[in-house]
This record gives sequence, C-alpha cells and structure tokens, in this order.
Amino acid sequence: MLKSSKEIFEILSKGGFISSNSVLAANRAYFDLIEDDFDAYLEYYGGVGFVLECGDGYYYFSRAEAKVNVVDKLSRFCDWIDRLDFLKTFNAAFASGFVFSKAKILERLSCDMELKDKASKLYSDKKTHSDVVDKLVDDLVKIGFVELENDIENSYKVTAAFHYLEEMVNCLNVVEGAQSEIPE
Repeated sequence: MLKSSKEIFEILSKGGFISSNSVLAANRAYFDLIEDDFDAYLEYYGGVGFVLECGDGYYYFSRAEAKVNVVDKLSRFCDWIDRLDFLKTFNAAFASGFVFSKAKILERLSCDMELKDKASKLYSDKKTHSDVVDKLVDDLVKIGFVELENDIENSYKVTAAFHYLEEMVNCLNVVEGAQSEIPE
C-alpha cells in the first residue's frame, strides 16, 4: 500500500490540488510522496478510474468524460476565467507565491471602477463587495488555489496549483464567431 494514498485521494477526488508550496506541511509531504513514486501512484489511482496528472508544482486528478459533461465543465470553467480576470486586475502579480488579504482586495475595490465592474459580474447572488470577496476566496480555498497563511492577519498564499488555471486560460484559442458553436 502506498503511503498516505487515502489522504491524497480524499483531496484530489474532490477536485482539489496538492501543491509543492502549500502552507500545510501535510500537503507538502503528500506532494513529495507522489513526486518520489509518481508511477506507482499513477497506476494505483488509475485502477479506480482516476488519472493522476502532474503540473508545474502540483498534482490533480482527471477523468475521461462524456461530451455532455465536457460542455458542462466548459461552462463552469468560464466562471473561473472571470475570477482569474478579476484577480489579475486586482494585482497583475497574482500568481503562485503571492500573498494577499481580503481587506487589500476590498481596499482596492473601493477606488477602482474597473475592479468594481468585474466584481459585480462574479456572483449574481452576492449584494456587497465584501460578500463577493468572501465567496471568491472561499472558492479559491476550496479548490486549493489559495490557502490561509496567517489567521491573525487573515492573509492567504497562492499555491502552485493556481498555475493550472493560468495554463488553461492561456491554452484557449478564441476564434471570432465561436459563440455560435457552443450548444445551448
């Protein structure tokens, strides 16, 4: 049996990431375990229908999906594109290793019209900027793109897994008129 295979599975099977620069010592240890014996973990999780994928400083699971699921997944990914756009507008340096706080985002929101406009489009059910920032950070934490670094200062660190989102957006090749190609 591979070390910590259950704990690793619990993180990755929920759509999470294990990053090399995690704030959590356990996650860094899981990263090292996978890195040291990648082929064995790949084979082990492949036996239960998951493909262990390796990114630049992070691991995640992928699975082959039916076309209907791919269209749904693409729709959900569009939300992440908007979130990435918001975060890069907040600070162009927002990437792996970047440290931020909700307060800093709210401070910037109070004086930046472009950021306010982008915030208003992120979550239609959220009425205040504070609610939008709370939901955004919660979503980032849930998937593993950021982790609470200091609970006293309420600061968060962007993990290496955030590079996954950046890579996915960079891979998009938007063709004029492509909107008509997406099934409703």
